[in-house]
Amino acid sequence: MGTLGDDRQRAGIGMTSPRTRARMIERLREQGIGDEVVLAAMNAVPRHIFVDEALAIRAYDDVPLPIGHGQTISQPWVVARMSELARNGRDLDAVLEIGTGCGYQTAVLAHVARHVYSVERIAALVAKARRHLRSLKLSNVSLKHGDGSHDLGETLAVDAIVVTAGATHVPTALLRYLTPGGRMVLPLAQGGDERGVQRLTVLDLTPAGLREQTLDAVRFVPLLPGLA
Repeated sequence: MGTLGDDRQRAGIGMTSPRTRARMIERLREQGIGDEVVLAAMNAVPRHIFVDEALAIRAYDDVPLPIGHGQTISQPWVVARMSELARNGRDLDAVLEIGTGCGYQTAVLAHVARHVYSVERIAALVAKARRHLRSLKLSNVSLKHGDGSHDLGETLAVDAIVVTAGATHVPTALLRYLTPGGRMVLPLAQGGDERGVQRLTVLDLTPAGLREQTLDAVRFVPLLPGLA
């Protein structure tokens, strides 16, 4: 059971209020996000609870913010764009997210999919994300402390995979989890150089094989192997 203080934190005041969130939604529309299901999810998730209190005043700016452990919460446009690409105008039954971080992208995906499986290599961030998601009473998320750069050793079938860390190559071991017609969305370093430009890349599993599209330039922390 949440406390009154928890409820106030979720609701927000001033620069973290629902009005501020509404302005973020209008900005996302102006930036080209057109999926109303995704926009409704972005409006439903209070981004300020996912960052330190000292940064809450900047929570709805279109910038990434630090969440500790060398990681960041992605800027709202990137979260919306990746969610829109993953949804691709269809209902999603299950989504696999690689890189839970603080849980913000996870929470947005939980509003557009029936279930979200999310994997994070840093144990402290798994604990942090779990607290955030519980405070929002999101019960359709399964979190795992694991290495998302390799096969997870799980029995999963998902409509979409969202990778929230910059990869130098496609993590092909994860493609087996996609259902026919499914897609993977990830930031991919061009030319396989981790210092190079990353672009959002979409891989569609078609009857003829994988179809790849290269889209917007982005900047993510690197996809690393191992547990921390």
